[in-house]
Amino acid sequence: MRSNVLARTLVGITAVAGLAAGSLATAGTSFAAPVSQPAVSVQAATLASYENFGLTTAEAKNVQDFLADYWGYTDSIDGQLGTNSWKAFQRCLKTYWGYTGDIDGDPGTNTIKALQRLLKADYGYTGDIDGIAGSGTRAAFKRFAA
Repeated sequence: MRSNVLARTLVGITAVAGLAAGSLATAGTSFAAPVSQPAVSVQAATLASYENFGLTTAEAKNVQDFLADYWGYTDSIDGQLGTNSWKAFQRCLKTYWGYTGDIDGDPGTNTIKALQRLLKADYGYTGDIDGIAGSGTRAAFKRFAA
């Protein structure tokens, strides 16, 4: 009888230890899960830090050269149209192509509409001035950058 009590006690201790270990493992997993989410956000932010609208690096460098020559772009000529590239482009678009937004470096809808007006005037863009950088806008932007 005494061995039964000892056996049940050992089984009970083993079960409690197993549950505790499982709880700790689960707690560790649930604690670790949020840590991986910011890494994804950082990657998305890094990917979104520039917008070439389909231009190759060489074509984007041509645009940056143009912006450096005429619109006050002073950052590196690296072929990635980032915030400073778009700020310089917005200054151009504000002067000649009806851009009315802030000079904020965000190539959003208003920037794209002004870009489409430029591309329609001289680079074969035939689509609507809709602020969407679709295939027609991208093709005309490539002609601009050539």
